[in-house]
Amino acid sequence: QVQLLESGGGLVQPGGSLTLSCTTSGIIFGEHAMSWYRQSPGKQRDLVATVTSRSTTNYPDPVKGRFTISRDNAKETAYLHMNSLKDEDTAVYYCNAFSALSGMEYWGKGTLVTVSS
Repeated sequence: QVQLLESGGGLVQPGGSLTLSCTTSGIIFGEHAMSWYRQSPGKQRDLVATVTSRSTTNYPDPVKGRFTISRDNAKETAYLHMNSLKDEDTAVYYCNAFSALSGMEYWGKGTLVTVSS
């Protein structure tokens, strides 16, 4: 019943921009912190960005200043706006929802972003 669906992945040139979307269903969206993670072959899954239920955001250094996470509670959707993309941004990007109230965590299946000329 719970479903997180990522969309918006694809091929983009270095220096380009791309926006990912994560639509959710089956959860109380407003009580969940939303995050994006990414994973490349042979590497661990790393946090990309988090937006809390109160819309505060956090970014690790590799994407800080280039990526922006946002949420639309009415649409129950989270977004990742990616600018100035680099080759090393190539990865499968996963949407994550976490509720501190229930302790439940959910994952999407991922969407592939390829940065290449």
